[in-house]
Amino acid sequence: MVNSPPLTDPDLRQRLVDYMTAVLPELGRKDRRPWADAYVRGLLLEGERKSIEPMAKRLPDGNVQALQHFIGKSPWPYEPVRRQVAGVLCPEMGPGLWIVDDTGFPKQGKHSVGVARQYSGTLGKVANCQVAVSLHHATPTASLPVEWALFLPEEWTQAPARCAAAGVPMPVRHQPKWRLALDLIDRARTWGLPDQRVIADAGYGTIAEFRAELRARRLPYVVGVESGTGVWTRRPRRRRPDTGRGRPPTRWNYGGQRPHSVGDVAQALPAAAYHTVTWREGSKGKLTSRFARVRVWPSHGFWQGKPPESEQWLLIEWPATAAAPTKYWLATGPRRMSLVQLVRWAKARWRVEQDYAQLKDELGLDHFEGRRWMGWHHHVTMTTMAYGFLVREHLRRRVGGKKNGARPHRSPGPGDTPVPPQNVDR
Repeated sequence: MVNSPPLTDPDLRQRLVDYMTAVLPELGRKDRRPWADAYVRGLLLEGERKSIEPMAKRLPDGNVQALQHFIGKSPWPYEPVRRQVAGVLCPEMGPGLWIVDDTGFPKQGKHSVGVARQYSGTLGKVANCQVAVSLHHATPTASLPVEWALFLPEEWTQAPARCAAAGVPMPVRHQPKWRLALDLIDRARTWGLPDQRVIADAGYGTIAEFRAELRARRLPYVVGVESGTGVWTRRPRRRRPDTGRGRPPTRWNYGGQRPHSVGDVAQALPAAAYHTVTWREGSKGKLTSRFARVRVWPSHGFWQGKPPESEQWLLIEWPATAAAPTKYWLATGPRRMSLVQLVRWAKARWRVEQDYAQLKDELGLDHFEGRRWMGWHHHVTMTTMAYGFLVREHLRRRVGGKKNGARPHRSPGPGDTPVPPQNVDR
């Protein structure tokens, strides 16, 4: 991806007009479309600050009051816009992966919707910020956020007056981030986007309910887990009562069998189980580390007598220079699956980190100064639309200037973000 392009080139300007025509659905009133176009152009133009007033000054047709009304007060629905952007761009990008993650927006004060002192992985600490969960479509050549959800801490949902002042739709309830991520996936499926393997970090993957919901939807996954996550390295046997009378017990009796943490499993593996894998070319050279894998059955609910989860891969990273393993993942899939493919899937989250950096640094994703629910969602939607144009331009250059930005699908090479071909699980 490159920096925001200048819009003085007439061919580029026409491609932007064609793109906006393709991805922008009806907004309820015809006079809203010109301001959507102006807002996206404002985001794409060079400039350190991408809030409304600085953008309006840079635009030849800029109008602060009109742009503020379009983003903050005009009641156009934002979900159909995101759906249209995804419906146009995802087929052009080709099949790939779904990656879920979250990012923080530092804020001053306490009135912006969803703001609270909370942990942000983006900031790496507890800070006064908003947090949003996003779902991304990632391919070997590009990635795109297709849907967003603003996380509301419990202190917000327990204060109806505060929510009403910020324009939060009622009724509203607190939902953990992993539940918001599932909602995003469900919406993407209702839009007609094809099912894909889900990638997530340990903030999501350690939660057994999240994994269970993905399996219930028949979605394969590769998700990070913490070192204390319990697993069985051999499928446990269920001990049955000796009497043989009455109803069969609903609880599992494991007898003396006990699961192990994934950290202990990693330490117990022989040195020969670890192999050096290079998964892609980074900005400073090839990215290489040591990995091992073993088939396991996650043991969540063991102490409550629940049955083990289905058989999965446990992937372990233990760099040669580290004193202990550093990362762990659980991955669904058959026994006949290459270690390199597992590693590429597990390491695909760099695409989302790149998305967040460019959305913020190039397009001002975190520059919105409004406080209300609708304004935040409108700004995020327009920023996603602007990012989609950059993705399309990136694809266009890769295929030698094809007008529509489409590209033929190909199998991933050693340096690509992993994308499963049709027979990857065979």
